[in-house]
Amino acid sequence: MAVKAQAVKKDRGTEKRSHPRFTAQFRSTFSGGQREGLGKTLDLSDGGCRIESDAPVVAEAAFECRIYAPGLSWPLRIEEAQVRWVKGNVFGLEFTVMQPDERVKLRQVIANLRTDRMS
Repeated sequence: MAVKAQAVKKDRGTEKRSHPRFTAQFRSTFSGGQREGLGKTLDLSDGGCRIESDAPVVAEAAFECRIYAPGLSWPLRIEEAQVRWVKGNVFGLEFTVMQPDERVKLRQVIANLRTDRMS
């Protein structure tokens, strides 16, 4: 059963991020409706990621996203991710629906990024 994330509202002007971000350089794909694209995941957190892509996207669009992180036999699959902001060819995704086993894989990827950052 998929788990739907709940957004936490905060005052404007304060940090909206509730999860630490870790720099990444992973290939990613996203698709939904009539759109699909390739990108590069620039950073990753438990709640979302930042992707650079030549494919045009708009804020509030929803996609399925796959992140090809090293060490995984299959790409990380986010069932639904919403575009929260777009700046040029970079956009931020919030992970809104994810299977529990995929969440476990995501946390392992983040743990590896955290370890690499401390090395």
